[in-house]
Amino acid sequence: MLLIIGYVIILAAALGTYAVHGSLAALWVPMEYIAILGLTIGGFVASNGIKAIKATVGALPKVFKGSHLNKAFYMDLLAMLFEILSKVRKEGLMSIESDIEAPDGSAVFSKYPNIVHDHHAMEFICDYLRMMVGGNLNAFEIENLMDIEIETHHQEAHVPAHVVSKVADATPAFGIVVAVMGVVNVMGSVGSPPAVLGKMIGGALVGTFLGILIAYGFVSPVAGQLEQKVEEEGKIFQVIKAVLLASMNGYAPQVAVEFGRKVLYSGDRPTFIELEEDLKARKGK
Repeated sequence: MLLIIGYVIILAAALGTYAVHGSLAALWVPMEYIAILGLTIGGFVASNGIKAIKATVGALPKVFKGSHLNKAFYMDLLAMLFEILSKVRKEGLMSIESDIEAPDGSAVFSKYPNIVHDHHAMEFICDYLRMMVGGNLNAFEIENLMDIEIETHHQEAHVPAHVVSKVADATPAFGIVVAVMGVVNVMGSVGSPPAVLGKMIGGALVGTFLGILIAYGFVSPVAGQLEQKVEEEGKIFQVIKAVLLASMNGYAPQVAVEFGRKVLYSGDRPTFIELEEDLKARKGK
């Protein structure tokens, strides 16, 4: 939503101020729009593999959606981890085997549909709980493995943002290409009246204008939004890592989730009292 609002402000600032002293019709040069669009798409396709293209196209709808990662989501995540670790503490590791093998049908996990729907997070949780069930854990080795997996996921998730950023960097150059093509066309019409030449030169300059406006006003903000969402989504894995490692090191579930709470950004982090009261309230249900 904020992206759309930003676009409206950008267009109002660029076109609105121009309209005060110029004609908007002069900016309508359809063939230049088509050329820049074609060059941009062509550059995007030519500079990326099929995996990067699919990942980028799949990630673009996210920038128009609000984030589901808020305090309520993390309260659910910490409560779910607390409940599953409490079950382990009371009934033993083997008691959660059926939960981690079929999380969709788990009596514990089914209470937290928002978390279960995040397949990457659930896979991360279940994989390491499965290792805990297997026994013979070395917390240092598990931590190293978690760091490697988180880094791999982080690199993969950054691909769309990196790709869109590169597209934004290239678009002004494509605008210059279109402008040069327009100038070449003007040079071939030197004998035309000044009014005609002036219109042609103005049309050629529209290419440069469009390239810069599209790059920094429209494409670059998308790259920024994608980058922010990657950082937000990566926090889930850090919380899970902190809680599970604390549990592996012998801390009680109540203390383990406190490790996870401390990892959160300040805007999403519940206070100690808020989390404690939330856990007590869930116990009473």
